[in-house]
Amino acid sequence: MSPDRYQVYTDGGADPNPGPAGWGAVILDEASGEARELSGGAPHSTNNRMELTAAIRALQALPEDAEVTIHTDSIYLKKGVTEWLPRWIARGWRRRTGALQNEDLWRELAALVARRELRWRWLKGHAGHRHNERADRLAAAEIRKLAAARRAEGPERAAAERPDVEVLLRVSGGGARGGWAARVCGGGGDEEGELRTGAIRGATANELDLLAAAEVLESLPEGVSVAVRTGSDYLRKGAAHWLDGWRAAGWKTKAGAPVQNRAAWERLAKAMARRRVSWPEIKHDLPAGWKELGAAARQAAVVSH
Repeated sequence: MSPDRYQVYTDGGADPNPGPAGWGAVILDEASGEARELSGGAPHSTNNRMELTAAIRALQALPEDAEVTIHTDSIYLKKGVTEWLPRWIARGWRRRTGALQNEDLWRELAALVARRELRWRWLKGHAGHRHNERADRLAAAEIRKLAAARRAEGPERAAAERPDVEVLLRVSGGGARGGWAARVCGGGGDEEGELRTGAIRGATANELDLLAAAEVLESLPEGVSVAVRTGSDYLRKGAAHWLDGWRAAGWKTKAGAPVQNRAAWERLAKAMARRRVSWPEIKHDLPAGWKELGAAARQAAVVSH
């Protein structure tokens, strides 16, 4: 009798990253055509942990003798299983450059993989694939549920989870004349916030955003939790959502092109690794002092010239 065959689609995410997090999985039984959906979440986790969790929970729900193909848009998950895992195990669960992040989940996944006949397929996310999009929606629903629960718990919970340091960051200019300004609350600043400024020459507008964020983070103590608010979607989305995937892919985008501004991203990644950084979105009303911060950034750019 031939083994059961399944097609599995998984996804995971966090918003912000780290923050309220969710995962989703769609399991298709090839024989019956029936689809089963699984999902879950964590109040505070990361994109990568949710990608791993989705694969683990899907495999746990299937017979060990089944033939399974797992479809994922996570390069971190796909390459981790198919390329890097044997080397990590051989080094005693360590990367060549140091400690292995998410070791607990990688160990759990490795044990499941060892007992099964699996195939892994990478597919491009948000490209209109029906089951991948459904897994994404399941994960997003879990994130929304957790975020709503957190809001319902009131200001006491919010105060308890307030980061050690809050940063509001703006930049101005680029090229020969670039400057940045940040309002830093906590971490040595006074309650009203400390204004910090700097000048960066020879950087494009996007590089300026990255290098300014790196400079601010490098000025803060290691180990602190930091919430950075910025008007740059390039910086926020890259740091919160894309950075891990780029590094896992050897600094290549999902399309296979080299990541632009790699040196600046690497500097920022190093600064982030030594602190617990989140990237809340500026959604509606601009924060207090936003206009004044822009003026300070422009002044820093003028002084630099």
